[in-house]
Formats: sequence, structure tokens, C-alpha cells
Amino acid sequence: MTSVLYDAQGPRAKQRNILYTVLFVLCAAAAVWWVYDSLAAKHQLDWIKWKPFFTSSQPWETYIWPGLQNTLKAAFFALIIALPLGALFGIGRLSDHRWVRMPAGVVVEFFRAIPVLILMITANAAYSEYTTISSDSRPMYAVVTGLVLYNASVLAEIVRAGIHSLPQGQTDAAKAIGMRKGQIMVYVLLPQAVTAMLPAIVSQLVVIVKDTALGGAVLTFPELLASVRPMSANYGANTIACFTIVAVLYIVVNFALTSFAGWLESRLRRGKKSTGAAPAGGLETIGAPALIIDDGRAV
Repeated sequence: MTSVLYDAQGPRAKQRNILYTVLFVLCAAAAVWWVYDSLAAKHQLDWIKWKPFFTSSQPWETYIWPGLQNTLKAAFFALIIALPLGALFGIGRLSDHRWVRMPAGVVVEFFRAIPVLILMITANAAYSEYTTISSDSRPMYAVVTGLVLYNASVLAEIVRAGIHSLPQGQTDAAKAIGMRKGQIMVYVLLPQAVTAMLPAIVSQLVVIVKDTALGGAVLTFPELLASVRPMSANYGANTIACFTIVAVLYIVVNFALTSFAGWLESRLRRGKKSTGAAPAGGLETIGAPALIIDDGRAV
């Protein structure tokens, strides 16, 4: 069968594809067996190394739960600070005033170009030198500061791209009914851009959650991944088991975030569709500019 997008495969091509599939499955099975055999030879798959996580609450209460709390706490504070800052700088980059647009662009490009780990280390040194924050709390402040500076600059570009993706007719229609620039941004552009930006914002939130591990690796921040070392030392060098449990927790947290974002995005889209119907009598003035605002009404 031939379509516009591709030509149907002939008998030889089908045979080759079957052969490639069989070879790939055999190679994948061999790789899995090699990993399994290597771990079994080093006794990393013995039940005694996995038993503490399934028969006792001590590793969860002593290591995993406190680390997960610190990870979520740092990610939460970083997000609630970075999101409004990113929106502010993103809108600033769209300003008609050069004295607003240029500094916002410099700040965004500067912090977006610096690795987040360097920002964390610099923030930690600055807090140590110029503040009276205790050494116990300093890693948390440094991690949140680094995450905020980097992710606010990335979110600024997401906001700018989301607003740019909207049709120019929305701005023209808002100007036609006498709305000011600030009103256009707050009541017309931002509400519509939120739906388009939501997947990218959630992706950045997942990055924030994972980047908290950098603070644990360098600044001794007691986050989830940092709990592996003391936990493994306390339970008989069960490094593989500890990393597996922590990896599963990261997957669960990030999957929950993306699932919630997908549900919220679909709900926002359904809400706009359900309230976007025109009145039964039709528009009074044919050719009047149509402006879609937050609740979907046609103006």
C-alpha cells in the first residue's frame, strides 16, 4: 500500500526489518543479562541488601523522607520565586522602552549562560562572606538562589516566546477598543499565553527538582540524592539498591508533576472552549474586531 507520506515496503525490505528487529532484541537481551550477571556476581541483588527498604521504616524515616522533603522544599521555593521574576523579565524584554528592554535582556542572557552549579557555589560563598546565615542553613539558601537566578532567566524566555506565539490580531483588536499597553498584557496576552507556556513551565519545574541534586553533591545540601551515601554505608554497601529506590522516587515525583500539568492544561483548554460560544443573536456589528479575553468572551 502506497500513501503520500511513504512507499509500501517490498518483500525484501520486510525481511530486512524483521532481521533488524530480531538482532536488536537479541542485543538488548544480551545487554540486560550482562548487567544482571555483573550485579549478581558482586552480590548487589542479594535480598539482604534490598530487605531494609521493604521490611523496616528506618531507612525511609531516617534518610529518604528527610532528603525528599529538602528536595521538594528547595524546588518549591525556587519555583515560586523564579516564576514571577521570569514573567517580569520576560515582559520587560518585550517593552517598547529601551531603558527597560536592554537591562532585562542583559540580565536574562547573563544568568542563562552561567551553569547553575557555578551560581550555587558563588551564592554559597557570598552568603558565607557577607551574611550571618548559619552554616546549617546556608546550603539551602545557596541552592535556592542558584536555581532562582538560572531558572528565572529561562522562564523569562518561555514567557517571551509564549506571548510572541499569539496572533498579532489580539493586540490590534485590544488597541482598537482603547486598551492601554499594560491592560493588553495583563488581560489579553498573558491569560492566553499561559496555556501555551504550561508544558514548558512544567518541564522547567522537572529540571528544578533534578538540579537540587547539584547542591547535595557540592554544597552538602541534604537532599534526596545525598541520602544515598550515608544510607549505603549504614546498610552494608547496598549502593545499587539505594540508587534504585532514589531513582524511582524521582520518577514518581516528576511523573506526578507532568501528569498534573497535562490535566491542568486540558482543563484550561476545555474551559476556554466551553465559554467561547457567540451569543444566539450573533454579533451586532459585522466586521467588528474580535478580542478573546481570559474568560473566552468575544468583545
